[in-house]
Amino acid sequence: MTVQLPDGILSGHWTDREAWTGCTVVLLPEGSVASCEVRGGAPGTLGTDALSPASAGAGASAILLTGGSAFGLASADGVVRWLAERGRGYKLPSGSVPIVAGAVVYDLALGSASAWPTADAGYAACDAATSSPERGSVGAGTGCTVGKLLLEGRTKGGLGIASLELGDGGVIAAIAIVNAVGEVLDEDASVLAGIWQNGGYVRCSDVLREQGLRGRSGREATTLVCVLTDARLTKTEAWLGARAAGAGMARAITPIWTPFDGDTVFCAATNAVEADAAVVAALAADVTAEAIRDAVRQATGAPGCPAASER
Repeated sequence: MTVQLPDGILSGHWTDREAWTGCTVVLLPEGSVASCEVRGGAPGTLGTDALSPASAGAGASAILLTGGSAFGLASADGVVRWLAERGRGYKLPSGSVPIVAGAVVYDLALGSASAWPTADAGYAACDAATSSPERGSVGAGTGCTVGKLLLEGRTKGGLGIASLELGDGGVIAAIAIVNAVGEVLDEDASVLAGIWQNGGYVRCSDVLREQGLRGRSGREATTLVCVLTDARLTKTEAWLGARAAGAGMARAITPIWTPFDGDTVFCAATNAVEADAAVVAALAADVTAEAIRDAVRQATGAPGCPAASER
């Protein structure tokens, strides 16, 4: 599957490999619409109410995906500043007001528990934005891990991207930040990355059935997805695309949407190409599943946490 962001959409990272954290920004062109759906039981989000189809406005000027748990939401200030300096945002008589929506993953358990993305990090991620962003252990994927039920057996997660061409000439892509409590599955349902024990992967369902939680919290886990397309969608259709992308999450991660996950899907459309919204929603699930798999395939290991490619 080729990797291509829709025309006009840029994405950039700020990465700290010493503290094992980072943030990723998606910059949307003027005229875009955006919505989202939150299904995880432990979300950390910013500005998602503005993305509801019931709210005024088209959605957001940028979407922030960040590590650092709730602390990392401070990086949104830098994104707002970067947009304001360029006059981008919701147009009002007094000027443009940047609208930034975002969500966090909990990565404090891998590197430093006292370091996280700041406003300067968010600004730097905007400065680094490109149509061909890096993948793997970068940006918001830097400190991600999967298979957290047994901490000593976890595997490195990361940031993945996948894309497909729409039949009408457009593009649909997905950026996934994979920090799941469960394992990531290949198309044949075999484990790509998860709990490693005694020379092989152990299914989370087996651990839960045989041991229960035994006081484990799930290690504070979350998968974030940003579906991006140049198709013409209404805000409601973007919300339906975000909801449909949840099927892709369920194909590629198990268990999903647990009480410990802050799983959130954003969907943004630049409205440059005429396309069938139903087709966009159906393909949103496909690119989401592939972006999640790409995240663990592209990941590189961290101290004490090998990547799947190193198993």
